[in-house]
Amino acid sequence: MASLIDAIDVKRKMFIEYEDAPYHCLDVEISRPTARGGQTLVRLKMRNLISRAVFDRTFKAADKFKEPDLEVVPASYLYNDATGFHFLDQNSFETLTLQPDTLGDDRQLLADNLLVQVQKFNGQPIGVQFPPHVELAVASTEPGVRGDTASGGVTKLAVLDTGLEIRVPLFIKEGEKVKVHTETREFAGRA
Repeated sequence: MASLIDAIDVKRKMFIEYEDAPYHCLDVEISRPTARGGQTLVRLKMRNLISRAVFDRTFKAADKFKEPDLEVVPASYLYNDATGFHFLDQNSFETLTLQPDTLGDDRQLLADNLLVQVQKFNGQPIGVQFPPHVELAVASTEPGVRGDTASGGVTKLAVLDTGLEIRVPLFIKEGEKVKVHTETREFAGRA
């Protein structure tokens, strides 16, 4: 049996199970009343790992949560087709399939053989954790023209091979590989 966690002990970035679903705690606020007899309340901002919905909930300090049956396995991205996005589990060498709506916009960060961490809840894959940076090739961009920096715009729009659009410096050309920060989706340097 999984151990129970008191609401007062929940910290940022912890995983908890609430209403039979896994959640990732994004923020915690604890309000301790000044009046006698008042209850300590814990306000949690949390993300449902299955539906990706984010919401705030307030709990009493003594409320209990189960530890979710979460497993994180290393996997590499293989390909996508009509049935979903396929990853190869690096431990068991089985194929894990995620639906397009589960990945959402994150699918624009997937490059061939990219190593990621796949989250599994009760044995079923539910999400992907990306490394801090991914390397993607520039599919199209306008050539940088000498003198463009005088106008203050030192970046230009580039479309990457996955369809992701980012701003890059003027010296980046088509076909070059660039690093993209996975949290902010911004240019992080040449690859």
